[in-house]
Order: sequence, then structure tokens, then C-alpha cells
Amino acid sequence: MSEESGAAGSERGAGAPRTVFLLAHTGRPAAIRSAELVVRGLLRSGIGVRVLRAEAADLPLPVEAEIVEDAIPACLDACELLIVLGGDGTLLRGAELARASGVPMLGVNLGRVGFLAEAERDDLDKVVDRVVTRAYEVEERMTLDVVVHNNGDVVHRDWALNEAAVQKVSPERMLEVVLEIDGRPVTGFGCDGIVCATPTGSTAYAFSAGGPVVWPEVEALLMVPISAHALFAKPLVTSPNSVLAVEVQPHTPHGVLWCDGRRTVELPSGARVEVRRGAVPVRLARLHHASFTDRLVAKFALPVQGWRGAPH
Repeated sequence: MSEESGAAGSERGAGAPRTVFLLAHTGRPAAIRSAELVVRGLLRSGIGVRVLRAEAADLPLPVEAEIVEDAIPACLDACELLIVLGGDGTLLRGAELARASGVPMLGVNLGRVGFLAEAERDDLDKVVDRVVTRAYEVEERMTLDVVVHNNGDVVHRDWALNEAAVQKVSPERMLEVVLEIDGRPVTGFGCDGIVCATPTGSTAYAFSAGGPVVWPEVEALLMVPISAHALFAKPLVTSPNSVLAVEVQPHTPHGVLWCDGRRTVELPSGARVEVRRGAVPVRLARLHHASFTDRLVAKFALPVQGWRGAPH
């Protein structure tokens, strides 16, 4: 994981016009109000704001705001930040643009848990102030590269920030799979699915499936079975350089691959899904140095009453 200070970014861009891209879930009234506050605060400070036309129609934007047509990587050209207002789905939508463009993403959580978010809706004034003063740092989060093989041919390529999940399609029938790590078989069983996740995704679908919580600075890959019918069906944590594979058995019904719960492709019987560390990370802007432990306690409202700390 690498970090880049806001001060360094200030030196590189000193005197140049500054632009921030804003992505919001305009189906939420809270997002509309939040977007208006952020846009007006940035424009007052002389920072340009760029918004998608599809979202601009729902936002009370000043005339100074720049409108662009399509959500493609080029729409972030010359932007120093991508600010995303919304829940986990909106943040993952923003991550797609952040990864493709290399622009850091700053998430403001308007949903429930929001582990990808750096701030909550009550922090909007702080968000604007930190962006204006460039008082933020940038860290890189590991991604996954996903390749689907069928009959020896590559039939699909994808990526994920949180997880790539191989799942059954028919509720009444299990998916029969064999798991492989680094070219060697590990075990096989019937299940509802397999989640291959990053440390960032350990608090998402993999967590719901019973996987471990992995601190973001730990470089590792996770493989977590979903409702497996087997004695040995434990979550596995491997080297970040490992290659994970899930083979759908030829005699089983077809399955489906979901990447971050957003992109999907059908897996025919006999398909093979390979997952490895992604070549391109997602860059996240950070406003403060709160530990992941504190974030975990706050997000899940964990009981810590009675903690006395280390002896002095």
C-alpha cells in the first residue's frame, strides 16, 4: 500500500485550475442536499465541479457547474478527486471510475455501513475544507483480476475491489465446485457459492459468509465458502501472490459470477474462474488517520465498555 500526501499534490498543481468530479445517488433526498452543500462550498473556494448530466437533472446546481454526458474514465480528465455521495452501491460505482482513471475517490457515506467511505453526512463541511486545503492523503487498495475459462478458452475478464463471487443460480440445487490454490486442488463440495475477496472486501460479502475481518494494510487473498455441505469448508487466507481457482463441476447446474455485486456473467457447467491480485489498484483519499480498529468498532457498533487499555 502506498500513500501520497495532499501537500505533495499541492506542489505539483500549484497555480493550475482545480476540478473535482462529484458522483451522487440522486435517488436519495439526503444525497441531493449533501451534493448541493458540497458543490456550493467548492465553487465558493474557486474549485470547479464536474457532474454527470443524468444526475445534474436532479440536483439544484449553480450555473458554474460543468456537465458531462457519459460515465467513462475520460470524464475525470484533469480532475484531482472523485467525491462520491451515497451508500455502498454508489461507492462501488465510483470505484469503477476511480480505478479506470487513476483519480482518488473520497467517499461520503449516506447509507448504512459504508466501509469504503471516509466521511459521514455530518462531516460535509470538513470534507469541503479538507479538499480545498488539500489536507488529505491517498492510499492504494488491492483489487482482483478475474478470468473465466470454458473448454480451455478465455470467455470473460473482469475485476473487483471487494470480491468475485461464484454462486448457484437454482435455489433448489447446490453448486458442485472444486477449489484450487496455486495450481493444486484443495477440496471440493456442494455449496451455495464461493467468495474470493480482498482485505477491503473482508467486511463485505465475505464477512456475511463467515469470513475473517482482515485489516486493509494486510496483503492477502481470501476464499470463503457459502453454505458448504462439507466437514472442511473453512475460510482460507493466502498470499497476495497466490492464484485462486474455482472449478464448476461438469455435472452440476450452471452458476453465475458476480464482481462487486455489480457486474455478472453466466458460468456454464465445467467453467473455471481464476482470481489473482489485480494489476491496477483503486486509490482512496483519506482525511484522517483513525485506525481501522476504531472504524470497525464504530461501523458495527461493537461493545467495548469495560476496556481499560494496556497497563502503564
